[in-house]
Amino acid sequence: MKLCFLIYRYFPYGGQQRDFFKIVSECLTRGHEVEVYALRWQGEQPQGFNVTLAPFNSMGRLGLYRRYSDWVAEKIVTSDPDLVIGFNKMPHLDVYFAADSCFLHKAATQRGHYYKYTPRFKHFSMYEEAVFGADSKTRALVLSSLQQNQYIDYYPKCAERLHQVPPGISVDRRRDSVDPHVRATLRAELCVAENEALLLQVGSGFRIKGVDRALYAIASLPAHWQKLMRYVLVGEGKPDNYLRLARKLGIGELVSVLPGRDDIPRFLQSADLLLHPAYMESAGHVLLEATISGLPVLTTASCGYASHIEQAQSGEVCTEPFQQTELNSRLLGMLESLTTSGWSARGLEYGKRTDLYSLPQAATDIIERLAAADGKNSGSEGESL
Repeated sequence: MKLCFLIYRYFPYGGQQRDFFKIVSECLTRGHEVEVYALRWQGEQPQGFNVTLAPFNSMGRLGLYRRYSDWVAEKIVTSDPDLVIGFNKMPHLDVYFAADSCFLHKAATQRGHYYKYTPRFKHFSMYEEAVFGADSKTRALVLSSLQQNQYIDYYPKCAERLHQVPPGISVDRRRDSVDPHVRATLRAELCVAENEALLLQVGSGFRIKGVDRALYAIASLPAHWQKLMRYVLVGEGKPDNYLRLARKLGIGELVSVLPGRDDIPRFLQSADLLLHPAYMESAGHVLLEATISGLPVLTTASCGYASHIEQAQSGEVCTEPFQQTELNSRLLGMLESLTTSGWSARGLEYGKRTDLYSLPQAATDIIERLAAADGKNSGSEGESL
């Protein structure tokens, strides 16, 4: 099969980008031809498929996305792929990988009344309509029941076009136990004493990940806990506003911000608690990566994979609608219960008995099945399924 993949921006540390890369790699392994069209590509370009970057810029993001849509429409006509698979909502897709939450839900629950009159709302609601609207034929791969239900609430007729896929956590993130040598080594690098609680937050896009919520929760802790803890934030984002907030809250000396990096498994084995109070997240890979590494998790119900934390009993989940006081209370309670809770052991066990790893295979199976249903070739030599 000849497959065309569309993604606005690729960089090594985003969950959307990692899923994209794994699915493309699985398609290549099965002998399919892959072409990628992107706006931005950060990092090494892998072998096996072509990445074509848009040859233009724009003064504004919305204009850039519109130009990109027009550009890829021309490319699709020229290359005539069997399927077009997009990782951002836009027109012209046969399959959409739903890395994002429902935009209309986000607009209704997290924005003011006048937001619906803005150019931003007009653009993103139109692009979401192109994927999930009643007149669309685009199929979507969704990551969680929470995400699926949100789309159906706003686009009831899309239900039969949604296909839920399992998580795609790398098997090498799974641990049988926490390695004390890894823990001691990284904590020494971070200058964190063994008797200090290391709170970790990982993710790109600090605003949507709820870094402000995390800082308020840390500032609410009793003074004796603040003397015995550190908070490390790892990810791609603009940290200046959050560092200023930390200083304003009187916890500036407790906070460290590190750029995205490749050795996150070391952090997951060395921390005492993953703090992830995101405003909204379609999935939340790091929740599962922490769980199967034996790291207890404190998160919010607005994350798609929060249900796994509840099933595994590997941490706690703040209810919706979010209340800062609940996060504050749960953080203190978890810190006081870390040695007796059993969260770590239950998370390690969950990783052994639950399928958290097969997203690339499952997604590619669906892509091949949809191509066959559309009468397209599904094998590398043109065989039909």
